[in-house]
Amino acid sequence: MDFFAQQDHARRQTKRLIVYFVLAVISIIVMIYGIAVFASFYVAQQSSRHHFDYGTPAPFALWQPGLFAMVALGTITVIFLGSAWKTMALSAGGSAVAESLGGRLVNPNSNQPDERKLLNVVEEMSIASGVPMPQVYVLENEDGINAFAAGHSPSDAAIAVTRSCMTKLSRDELQGVIGHEFSHILNGDMKLNLRLIGILFGIFCIATIGRILLQMRGSNSRDKNPLPIIGIALLVVGSLGLFFGRLIQAAVSRQREFLADASSVQFTRNPGGLSGALQKLGGYGSEVHSPNASDASHLFFGNALTSSFMDALATHPPLEERIKAIDPIWDGKFQRVPDDRVEKLFERAKPKSSAPIFDPKLAAILTAVGSDAPPVIQSNSVMPNLGNPTPLHLKYAEQLRESFSENLKAAAREPLDAVALIYALLLSDDASQRASQLAGLSEHASQAIAEKTASLFPEVSQAATRARLPLVNLAIGGLRQLDATQFNNFSQTLEWLIGSDGRVELFEFVLQKIVTRHLAPKFGGARNNTVQFYTLKPLVPDCAMILSALANVGSADGEEIQKAFASGAPFLRAPENSGLLLLSANDCGVEQVGAALDRLTLAVPIIKKNLLEACTRVAGADGVLLEAEAELLRAIADTLDCPMPPLGVGE
Repeated sequence: MDFFAQQDHARRQTKRLIVYFVLAVISIIVMIYGIAVFASFYVAQQSSRHHFDYGTPAPFALWQPGLFAMVALGTITVIFLGSAWKTMALSAGGSAVAESLGGRLVNPNSNQPDERKLLNVVEEMSIASGVPMPQVYVLENEDGINAFAAGHSPSDAAIAVTRSCMTKLSRDELQGVIGHEFSHILNGDMKLNLRLIGILFGIFCIATIGRILLQMRGSNSRDKNPLPIIGIALLVVGSLGLFFGRLIQAAVSRQREFLADASSVQFTRNPGGLSGALQKLGGYGSEVHSPNASDASHLFFGNALTSSFMDALATHPPLEERIKAIDPIWDGKFQRVPDDRVEKLFERAKPKSSAPIFDPKLAAILTAVGSDAPPVIQSNSVMPNLGNPTPLHLKYAEQLRESFSENLKAAAREPLDAVALIYALLLSDDASQRASQLAGLSEHASQAIAEKTASLFPEVSQAATRARLPLVNLAIGGLRQLDATQFNNFSQTLEWLIGSDGRVELFEFVLQKIVTRHLAPKFGGARNNTVQFYTLKPLVPDCAMILSALANVGSADGEEIQKAFASGAPFLRAPENSGLLLLSANDCGVEQVGAALDRLTLAVPIIKKNLLEACTRVAGADGVLLEAEAELLRAIADTLDCPMPPLGVGE
């Protein structure tokens, strides 16, 4: 499955959504105008009779330009203001959606068995896909089996499951559900879905106004107050608006559910897990009772609303079709396991041997640190896996997470310990320089954090080089729990620590950018994710900056640098005479690289695809990628919102 093709498809779906929305608004305006015409004629007739005016009443006129303009302006204003308000309310990302549906944030260090099972599955998916650890919520008051992923980007993503989903599904079944939700994160569906909530809320406001008018009464009982009648009419229009909204939700989301199911099976290579989850969903039900469930019904894993007439408005394909698509031999029976048998079935499903089964090749990767000949990675294997993790990536993630000490895993989940973990990743290997950094940390942060950083350093330094980014992604979950003051201190101290040795390496800078960028939705406002560059021409200088920086990092020899740049430049597919030239190391400072990455993040997916292909060829000009080069490449991909799974796995 092509990550960039799916991103492009999601972007086209947004345009399709806008077309549907415009057609719905036009239809609503026409209906309200028709109501206004008849209402104005009725009021004129009643007024004439009330004042004993027995003259010829004004003739009925179907076309009244002034009235139409007023109706159109008023309707558009109401819909626009409603949509704008809802969109702003969702600016915090997935957490805002989860909390509006009654979600409770799960403590990242929870020891409750079901919550730990859920968090472990999400952590493994995060490492395998290269996505920062999402926030995890549980919908406590929902009895049905359901789940969703929401957010504007992976940086502010949240995954929520109902309590029954967490407690009634086995680990394999839960992994199938979470794999489905990660597919929505990787394929760009989340941003589209949040836009859909905001846009449709404006349409639903018409019905709200109708309810308000319906409750109004005239001060004089003899007055013929038309407002309740208008209210009833607007309720009818609002119902039609609701119909349009449900049609739009179904049109946008139904096919994406099949794709997410297929992606989950491809990711986990366990169709039985997802099939079992869907069968239990059919047995226990998936309805969500939150008052806001209808607005977000297209987000859910299963249909969150009661069945619609002829299923025409269902936001999901029929459950039977989804199961048959991944399990053709399904017997057609849904599962409903009595609660007292659930744990027994889980126990029977566990492997007989409790010892972890390690893949020899993956074990070699995990213990590669310190080797005289570090593993190399074939450069042509990078792009096919981008945004498209494989079962081997998931297996690697499970084993990598288990290879971390309990101390490291606990540190990644606690806010201040996660701060110390990030600092430990940046400490110098030189003992004297490291001592100086730790002394400075006690002044810039606190003595406790400096001591925690020092205690974590030995374990961090023993991890393989490629484990640094997975640790960072896991620590994002803990860092999100900082308050504003703590985050500001963390950001300032991080900047000081990176420059404390008198130089800023490209990886250190990109690491800082990853951390602060993923935390921006909470502490710095939502990032600008709107595409602004549709052609490469205005971005050629930025691409030249990134490729030159990579070439200069890989070698100090001028001839080798030129060769590396020349190896990657053609894959950018820049037009001739576009000014794509190699820059010197002095012209590729971290500030210039940062500005270039900020602009490139706003490019269409195909430009990012070509740039990352070019970067891969530059870094692997000799035909292979060393671990350090691969890690840097993953960091650059992350800053471009292109999650890259661990490299060197599955080759």
